[in-house]
Amino acid sequence: MRRTPEPYLWLLFSGGGVVAALVLPVLVLLFGVLMPLGILDWPAPEHLAALLDSVLVRLALVVVVVLCLFHAAHRIRFTSEELLDLARFDLPIALLCYGGAIAGTIVAVRLMF
Repeated sequence: MRRTPEPYLWLLFSGGGVVAALVLPVLVLLFGVLMPLGILDWPAPEHLAALLDSVLVRLALVVVVVLCLFHAAHRIRFTSEELLDLARFDLPIALLCYGGAIAGTIVAVRLMF
């Protein structure tokens, strides 16, 4: 019996879906809508720098980015295979999608740490 990484990819997909549904809209609302419109005041740069001094905050941001990347990679892979009828190119599509997610993970980790 050959083992596949498919269960782990589905785990990352579902975790990314939860993050994309619960955490990402709050961040977009705060930093993309309310603060630019002046409804909320922008935090001072010193406050944001102090917030990012915490390893836990940086780790949480990396987790949000990584889970969203893998969620998008999984969704793009299966959407392109099913809707565009490209299932015969499963391996190249999977390598491209998950390779992009891994590259984004490396960039996120390097930026935060």
